[in-house]
Amino acid sequence: MDGELIISRLTALGMERVDDAADAELIIINSCGFIESAKKESLDALMDARAAYPAAKILLAGCLAERYAKVFETELPEADGIFGNGDLSQIDSAAKSLFDGGRPVLCPPQKGVCGGDRNLLLSFKGSAYVKITEGCNNHCSFCAIPLIRGALRSRRISEIVDEIRQLVAQGVREINLVGQDLAAYGYGADDDIFSEGKSPLLQLMEQIAGIEGDFWVRLLYIHPDHFNPDILAFMKTDRRFLPYFDIPFQSGDNKIIRAMNRTGSFDSYLHLVQSIREAFPESCIRTTFLTGFPGETAEAAENTERFLRAIESDWSGCFCYSREEDTPAEKMKGQVPKKTAEARAARLEAIQAAITEKRLRSRCGAVYDVLVEEVIENKGGDDDGLAIGRAWFEAPEVDGNVVIRYELDDEEAVRAVVPGARVKVKALHSSELDIDGVYIGQ
Repeated sequence: MDGELIISRLTALGMERVDDAADAELIIINSCGFIESAKKESLDALMDARAAYPAAKILLAGCLAERYAKVFETELPEADGIFGNGDLSQIDSAAKSLFDGGRPVLCPPQKGVCGGDRNLLLSFKGSAYVKITEGCNNHCSFCAIPLIRGALRSRRISEIVDEIRQLVAQGVREINLVGQDLAAYGYGADDDIFSEGKSPLLQLMEQIAGIEGDFWVRLLYIHPDHFNPDILAFMKTDRRFLPYFDIPFQSGDNKIIRAMNRTGSFDSYLHLVQSIREAFPESCIRTTFLTGFPGETAEAAENTERFLRAIESDWSGCFCYSREEDTPAEKMKGQVPKKTAEARAARLEAIQAAITEKRLRSRCGAVYDVLVEEVIENKGGDDDGLAIGRAWFEAPEVDGNVVIRYELDDEEAVRAVVPGARVKVKALHSSELDIDGVYIGQ
């Protein structure tokens, strides 16, 4: 989303976005600085661009630029400029300085939540991300996000609703609400007035519900310690709000959970999942786990495996602990060898793979609305058309897909199955992460 805002801001100034980097006068590397592997990937992208396009101006932007601006000012000559993530509207100043021959190092204060008109969406057609918070106050001991993104800030309800209304009017069929922690929405929004007795997140959802249109709303990333239970009853009244819950548990071991500066436990997290499934038996749970956290013993790893089997999440991601400077966990004793962390991650991934297959099999036989992402060109000359899409229980880019089959001599199907459209698909069978289905109508 930050990239979309940067592109839209620059094109509004009269710059033209080109498809081939070889034709670009300005290349922006929108970096990530969350974990070591992401830092390396960002710097590799910068070095590759520098080598391939020596005549272009290269601006390192984003989280890595924000976190290490002072270091990069003197030790990263490959970048012609540095631009942080505090106020994306100031990208104008950075670009102007570059073309005037300067070397800007611009990291505006972390204030508010960056928003604005986007004349380009980089996600699949029909889907868009809408940021409702920025920064984080949770201070998990392993996480550098508060150091990079700052303290929690929330956007005004009216601003969010206006943006969603505009996107829906443009034909967007899926709104993905994002932030470091949606459960904390409302904090840091000094100019919004929230009613007592309801979580601010619920009050936002109530206002979104007033928007007319046939669109999905997906909530991505809700911290388990602050989950808003009052949203469950409301979601039953407006099924445009998908019962898809992205809750990063990180561990199932009580000692590790506490060492991560979290307040939950194996039992409380399990109870949370059970309460969601009581409200929505068909609900989809996505989570993440972190292996190799300092002090994680073999017993602790087994507790996390036991927790994963108990919650039977539909999807989960697994990451090995990255020792990040200036985080509390950096100096914790009991650092776990990388190979051990990787082996534990592999075991969790194997457990999840079996659970995912089971959960997908249980969804077969039903008819789903599927958001089409891509139509596959038919080069074999057979009678079947093929497209890729997602049902409500599949978030963009991180989960599996629905493979849609249809007859090419069915004119209605050919017209209907296009990127950005929603079509009805009967799920026939599943294979690993995906479901195979057949188009049955609009």
